[in-house]
Order: sequence, then structure tokens, then C-alpha cells
Amino acid sequence: MSELRVLISRKQIEERVAEMARQISQDFAGQSVILVGVLKGATIFLSDLARALTIDATFDFLGVSSYGDRGAPPEDRKNLAGWESSGEVRLTKDVDQSMAGKNVLLVEDILDTGLTLTYMKKLLAAHQPRVLKIVALLDKPSRRKQPIQADYIGFEIPDQFVVGYGMDYAERYRNLPDICVVSAAAH
Repeated sequence: MSELRVLISRKQIEERVAEMARQISQDFAGQSVILVGVLKGATIFLSDLARALTIDATFDFLGVSSYGDRGAPPEDRKNLAGWESSGEVRLTKDVDQSMAGKNVLLVEDILDTGLTLTYMKKLLAAHQPRVLKIVALLDKPSRRKQPIQADYIGFEIPDQFVVGYGMDYAERYRNLPDICVVSAAAH
């Protein structure tokens, strides 16, 4: 896989997820939380985070599509970092359980433009949770279009197209243990 360059190693991810879990466990000591993972990219992160928590935690999932009609990334791949979302967000799967009065942590793989997370935060807020916090493994603040911040952030990264650890390029690379940058030569 020479077209990929490791940006964040599996060891760095493991250590940071453990640190995030310690902080969340401390912040919600003696309470339970519902981790709401965003399909499909956040599933591996949610799984590792849930196992590292020392508090009672259950989980659920949301599915959203934020790419409208645009389809797959451009075939020339000259500028994947600039591959823009259409800005249209649509719900493909809602949560299965009540969030009313609960401590809800929205778990996302990457906070990018903020369009999708803003939509999901409003959607979950309508369920009237007691607390609603955002947990993002990656944050790309340089691409923000909506003024939204995560409450817990794993890593701040530059404006590069990344895959691995649940994140994909046309459904490929989700199973990689590291977070990698896709080069322009990737096919």
C-alpha cells in the first residue's frame, strides 16, 4: 500500500483513546452514558473507546449521508483534501433507544466542515438528553464551515484526506489499524 502514508500510528491511537476514556470516565464518574456512533466510520473508534471506559456505557448508532449526489471522490484524485461535501445531510438510520434524560456522547471519526455534526447534534438534542457531548477522534479545524467544537478531541490534523481505523476511501481501507494519508497517486 505504497500510496498511503501513516499519519497517526496504531500505538498513538491506542494511547490517545485510553486518555480520552479516562477523561470521560472521570467527567461522568458514577453515571452511565450512551455512546452514539456515526456509521460507518466511527465504529472502530467507538468500540475501542467503549472498552476503555470504566463507567457504565451502552451504545447506539446514527447513520447519515452528507454527500448528496456527488458520489465517489474524483477519479483524478489530484486534490482529495479539497473534495467537498455537498452540504446536504440526510438521516439514513436513527437511534433505536430513548435518549431522553440520558448522558449522550455523540462519537464521530472526524470533525471536518461541521455540517454533518451540526445536523446530528440538533437531531440528538431533539431527543432531550440530560447531557449531549461530542467526541471526535480527529479534528480538521481549517475546514470548518459551521461553528461547532467537539468536547473531546483525539487529534487535530491538517487538511489531508485520511483513511484507516474505520475511515474509508470508496469503502476501502477501513480495516487499517493506522490513520493514513491518501496520496494523489492512490488508485
